[in-house]
Amino acid sequence: MGLRRLGWHVSGYDLEASRAARALQLGAIDEVGMDPFAAVTFVAVPAGAVARVAADVLSQLEGPGAVTDVAGVKEAIVARLDDPRFVGGHPMAGSEQEGVDGAGPDLFLGATWVLTPSERTSPEAYTEVSSIVRALGANPVPLEARRHDLLVALVSHAPHLTAAALMNLAADAASSDSTLLRLAAGGFRDMTRIAAGHPGIWPDVVAENKEAILAALDGLGASLDKLRAAVASGDRTGLLDLLQRAREARRNLPSGAPSPEKALELRVPVPDRPGVVAEVTSLVGSLGVNIYDLEIVHSAEGGRGVLVMVVDAASGELVRSALAERAYRVSVHRMEPPAMEPPGPSDR
Repeated sequence: MGLRRLGWHVSGYDLEASRAARALQLGAIDEVGMDPFAAVTFVAVPAGAVARVAADVLSQLEGPGAVTDVAGVKEAIVARLDDPRFVGGHPMAGSEQEGVDGAGPDLFLGATWVLTPSERTSPEAYTEVSSIVRALGANPVPLEARRHDLLVALVSHAPHLTAAALMNLAADAASSDSTLLRLAAGGFRDMTRIAAGHPGIWPDVVAENKEAILAALDGLGASLDKLRAAVASGDRTGLLDLLQRAREARRNLPSGAPSPEKALELRVPVPDRPGVVAEVTSLVGSLGVNIYDLEIVHSAEGGRGVLVMVVDAASGELVRSALAERAYRVSVHRMEPPAMEPPGPSDR
């Protein structure tokens, strides 16, 4: 829906013909079917099926189009796909609504959209996917696939499982006291909202990211044990410290890309070879620095290009120094406020 609003021609298909027909009826797609000349193809299937479906799509493409996915786990998928046209992806957006009836053109506005290029990913494929992500209003964040899985286990996978456990705990208690769920106010509803999401995607996600999820759940268990000890002992000071630390951390959650005056553009000359995008972005990610925007500009002379990254101004020197240690020459430029531009291209 978002791409069609920008003027793109969108086709799509589903194993269930009725779902594809509903997508056509709602205006999510222009036609039902596979387009072998698509500029980009999004694979939106359970995580365990992504590699197989993506490989099938890649075998059918007749043009240079890129292929990406939207699964919540990345390492195993990226490892199974060695085609340079594949770019792993994970939009961190959505709701408890299900299927195409829960879709909308503004779903990704302001959302973080993780991209996990590997050493095999071509710069052309990465540029195509990241430019479309930006056109949809999302913020592309490049990460090494394994690091992505470790991080989302803590901020996405474990929270979903925790919300499900808390909801089940309340449901069990409500079976003997029907008043309980009537007392569920804003805090409880906020904490358990994600438990209303479709459960079908989660068995694959858990299987593909088992070790990282177990580590996150172990950490949560240790934190709950500490909290329980403070409650049991009547440790007011310890309890206040725990709550205050959580409050400060919650209020300091990043709210999106920095304003232009607080951002830097780093331009990094790079050889035009497979793996260079993953090499640079993985290094920046290992520093704990977010890349808010990224573009590859090819040189007319051939054989090299320039990687253009936007980072927070406070992190600019850290990134420049780390890249310099790897023999990359980095030029630093202050950002200018963006000019208004018309919406994206008309394409397939």
